[in-house]
Amino acid sequence: MADTQQVDARAERKAAKLAREISAFSKAHGGAEGQVAHIGERGARIVLVGEDGGWGDLVAPTHEIAEKAVEKAGITVHESFDGEFAAKVRTGPYEWKRMAGIQVGG
Repeated sequence: MADTQQVDARAERKAAKLAREISAFSKAHGGAEGQVAHIGERGARIVLVGEDGGWGDLVAPTHEIAEKAVEKAGITVHESFDGEFAAKVRTGPYEWKRMAGIQVGG
């Protein structure tokens, strides 16, 4: 029983830390929405899109921890990253240069 409690406490601390990071992103970008996606054994990716079009992501060790984090942060969570949600992302010169570099082997 003690091992389970220790694991649960660790998961709660991780979810709380992620929630603080999500909240800070949201505050810096005038609000935020997100989407949680499985990334295999590595856990889950939390993709964040701010009201200003800024975006970022975080990785949680499990999908459950990611779900707890977005719930604690109080952001809107989308089932998938498409449509109106994806259209909110604003990319800048850096992203376009990186994407072009990938296409030409850079």
